[in-house]
Amino acid sequence: MNRKILKIVNIYLILLIFMGVFVSFPLIDTNSLEIDAYALSSSAKGMCVIDKDSKRILYSKNEDEKLPMASTTKVVTLITVLQNCDDLDEYIQVDNASVGVEGTSIYLRKDETIKVRDLLYGLMLRSGNDAATALAYHVGGSIEGFADMMNELAKNVGANNSHFSNPHGLDDPEHYTTAYDLALITAYALNNPIFQEIVSTKNYVIEATNKSNKRYLTNKNKLLSTLDGCCGVKTGYTSKAGRCLVSACSRDERTTVCVVLNCGPMFEESTALLNSSFDDYKNVKIIDRNKDIYNEYIINENEGKLYLYTDEDYYYPLTNSEMNDLRLEYSVELDNASSGDNVGEIKIFLKNDLIKTLKLYTMNKIDKLIDSKTLQINEVLWEDRLDED
Repeated sequence: MNRKILKIVNIYLILLIFMGVFVSFPLIDTNSLEIDAYALSSSAKGMCVIDKDSKRILYSKNEDEKLPMASTTKVVTLITVLQNCDDLDEYIQVDNASVGVEGTSIYLRKDETIKVRDLLYGLMLRSGNDAATALAYHVGGSIEGFADMMNELAKNVGANNSHFSNPHGLDDPEHYTTAYDLALITAYALNNPIFQEIVSTKNYVIEATNKSNKRYLTNKNKLLSTLDGCCGVKTGYTSKAGRCLVSACSRDERTTVCVVLNCGPMFEESTALLNSSFDDYKNVKIIDRNKDIYNEYIINENEGKLYLYTDEDYYYPLTNSEMNDLRLEYSVELDNASSGDNVGEIKIFLKNDLIKTLKLYTMNKIDKLIDSKTLQINEVLWEDRLDED
């Protein structure tokens, strides 16, 4: 665009802002991209793929249907323990309730002394139901008490269609989740560095205890070895739940979470979905906190320069064709504003959907503005700063 025309457009927008008018305009990209058809044809009974940071749903199928989830439950168990246990290197003594639990096991023995950390690796790599039980008693005092903690965490994250009755995922009518809820909880949990470390570990050794020789654990999630950028998370199976997989993949500083519930080819379909998520969507930096949103000269008794800014960057995954549907709305009110004052906001829309609201702040003190009819703007500098990149 011609620089002279761009300057005129910016001046017009700023005048509208100072007159208390919402300003809306699209960010335009002429490219287009079709979503991979295979990614939308999953055989899973429930499926959801989300961007970890924005929580945007990229692909989905029956994402809100309440379903059993088998040992993918342990995603919730792990983050619940991490948030409620201060010392992971504490030794605990295994009681009889944690011995001989149905299903997969790390073969805990009564009165065995073992670290909490070792139980967590046994929980996630070997999928030990006995490890899950021992952790639940240690952290929650009972299975019921720990399940209450799991449910509270889910509610706080926004997973409103889930209910947990145990820490291991064995079938129970009161134990269920949705593909979306489980993706949401996983996205939240991946912000915890210890969670990240455990779920991405391929092999782990539990040192000998007073009741057992060394235990050698291998992660059941084969995507850790076959999918570029895979960083976890958990497999699961019961005859009722079918094959379930929660997986995550990080590429180019972006992470995608994929959940498939009751899905026969769970590894193959999750691989296709995750690969497609990076092919079909690009992480667009919509707001840059290091750029002035607007700056210009204001003529009143004391000429001064105004700077507005946000205090965070904002990225959002978009297909190329969606760039035409993205728009920003600004609202600013200035009256005796001091440096650092919140004087307005930016709303970011995709089509008619509000996806984010960011606050606008001043970088310098602003005297009360004169009447907008006499407001003059001598210079607009945004386009110059864009050219600096």
